[in-house]
Amino acid sequence: MPAGGWGSVGEVAHILFDQRAALKDSALLAKQNKPDGYACVSCAWAKPANPHPFEFCESGAKATAWETTSKRIGADFFERHTVTELEAWSDHQLEDQGRLTTPLRWDAASDKYRPVAWDTAFAEIGAALRTYEREQVVFYSSGRASLETSYMYGLLARMYGNNNLPDSSNMCHESTSVALQKTIGDGVGTVVLDDFAQTDCIFFFGQNVGVNSPRMLHQLQEARRRGVPIITFNPLRERGLVSFTNPQSPVEMLTGQETAISTQYHQVKPGGDTAAIMGLAKAILALDDDAVAAGAQRVLDTEFIQEHTQGFNDFAQAVRDCGWPDIERESGLKRAALESAAAVYAGSSAVLGVYGMGLTQHRNGVQNVAMIVNLLLLRGNIGKPGAGVCPVRGHSNVQGQRTVGITEKPELAPLDKLKEQYGFEPPTKKGMNTVEACEAILARKVPAFIALGGNFLRAVPETVLMEAAWREIPLTVQIATKLNRNHVIHGKASYILPCLGRIEVDRQLGGEQAVTVEDSTACIHGSRGMAEPASHELLSEPAIVAGIAQATLDPNPRVDWDAWVADYGSIRDAIAETYPDIFHDFNARMWTPGGFRKPVGAAHRVFRTESGKAQFTAPEGLAGDPDLKQNPATMRLFTVRSDGQFNTTIYSHDDRFRGVYGSRMVLFMNRADLAKRALAQGDIVTLRSATDDGVERQVAGLVLVPYDIPEGTIAGYFPECNPLIPLWHHAKESKVPAAKAIDVLVERTGSAK
Repeated sequence: MPAGGWGSVGEVAHILFDQRAALKDSALLAKQNKPDGYACVSCAWAKPANPHPFEFCESGAKATAWETTSKRIGADFFERHTVTELEAWSDHQLEDQGRLTTPLRWDAASDKYRPVAWDTAFAEIGAALRTYEREQVVFYSSGRASLETSYMYGLLARMYGNNNLPDSSNMCHESTSVALQKTIGDGVGTVVLDDFAQTDCIFFFGQNVGVNSPRMLHQLQEARRRGVPIITFNPLRERGLVSFTNPQSPVEMLTGQETAISTQYHQVKPGGDTAAIMGLAKAILALDDDAVAAGAQRVLDTEFIQEHTQGFNDFAQAVRDCGWPDIERESGLKRAALESAAAVYAGSSAVLGVYGMGLTQHRNGVQNVAMIVNLLLLRGNIGKPGAGVCPVRGHSNVQGQRTVGITEKPELAPLDKLKEQYGFEPPTKKGMNTVEACEAILARKVPAFIALGGNFLRAVPETVLMEAAWREIPLTVQIATKLNRNHVIHGKASYILPCLGRIEVDRQLGGEQAVTVEDSTACIHGSRGMAEPASHELLSEPAIVAGIAQATLDPNPRVDWDAWVADYGSIRDAIAETYPDIFHDFNARMWTPGGFRKPVGAAHRVFRTESGKAQFTAPEGLAGDPDLKQNPATMRLFTVRSDGQFNTTIYSHDDRFRGVYGSRMVLFMNRADLAKRALAQGDIVTLRSATDDGVERQVAGLVLVPYDIPEGTIAGYFPECNPLIPLWHHAKESKVPAAKAIDVLVERTGSAK
């Protein structure tokens, strides 16, 4: 079954019908990702200046239906259900109840959420926050909030007194931000959509395009039609990287025509990417040696290396010293396969390096990303048309939030400018990232956790210990559109503050408002809500942030929160004053077709590193997770997402691409491993963490499914397998949880029927 095609059409039709909004959402979808419409609330893939008639994918349509559903949760829902009862519900059941419609406060006596007036909620939250130790309060944000809301939220945290601004980037692409800043001087990718039209080769690493960013399949299909080779490195053979039928093409839909996406598909071991890229580099250096010996044109771009890079000699020596047996063992790939891929790379003049969390969520995640940069630098594939590094972000504005100040790292925020602009002393102490916030929660040191969206408790590792500690937090506040696990596992005092969704019309005193987001290619777009709000009681995200700020902070004559809420254009003016190089003329440029791009020096071979040059970096070693020592009794687990989900949002328990229906409690295993362990399809197993740190971690009730997966490895769904991840098992430097390599023991607890 290819990605796209009638399967995708059927999925879209099903969710529109299921959410009781088919006709309404069908009209809305025509405006999704259009220059005069709204930005998808799902992934962050780029929005073209000249969009397709229907510029949405299956995942985006699901996200729109999920947000604009006709289903509602009112006060009557909580009269029927205690919070303890709701703890037993699945992620899908909780969110499928529909949109939250009224502000709520947990009542301990009845164990139910009760309606609370907005002014009362703000006053009580503000009064509590004013009593806490300010350096310990956490302000978390998911990646969906707009640039306007994110700017206000970051200012709220700093005026409150800390830089505790962990976000969803800490759990996925922080390895990218660290590695790219260090190697090319910008923490974001260098590629824009036009580069896909000009490239002559694409190398693809650890990203499931068919599920996580399906609209990219249009660019990949167009590249394949031009004869562009796509070389894929991924443990699983994902449908979107194998073949694609374009649902927007009548001919393809009627004839069943498919486009083969990957021209080479290498099933690298989880964590074996550094070793695989070392093999590519070793083969490229050998080809260059042969060219020198024959007096032919060099394979390496020596002029680029000399003028624009440093560290090449050390990297080249590390490559030459690295033996093929080690490369093959750690990558799980044969020398001949890597040499075949390297030959394509060496014969291409403009190469894109595309990757996802399969590279970042490892102990050596930062090193993996740096290795992508090394590969591209060898032939000058950064800073020229059709070439560059392309991290594929998840949440629709996760990259943009960082641009406007959502960061725990004070050196990345314009603190001097904020001091000048708003007349306060911004905190200079480093704040907590996601892992550090979890550590503080486990130590019972966090008095309050404010969440701007997301499902933090479900997304983080160490689930069992975290849920127990979460209940001890004095105050938890959730700004949300739907009910999720983070609401039913709650603090001693708990508030749910329901907000407008991005797709809904946002009416304020200054009229209907629009917001902005930044996509994966650093282009910034306007977004205008078009659906009627789910409830007249809902407030916008900026209004909720302003309400908390006004109830918590001392008055500041330079910050008019009410004026900002009345007119979001005034927030954009403030953003432009703080970040003039990026956001000058913000209000005038926000509706630019295709977005306006923030400055990315590396895209023009301006490398804002200490040396002023791009940096080759020799890897510390080949092992993806050097702290985990596999033995014959253990298997290496990595987590995946299904066709029926986006991050922690579960639209259904089906995964049609992998042939799984009705359950997410499955475990994918190679047939050879099944035979070796005397296991069979349908057997029920328990996974236990193989770590020896005194903590018992397990996930029970998983059903075995044979799958084409590298031997010695198994795959299970995120977030169901999160209880197996130790909090300390994270990427060096970036602290991204290392969910793509977890050593576990497999114990059969039931036989196949």
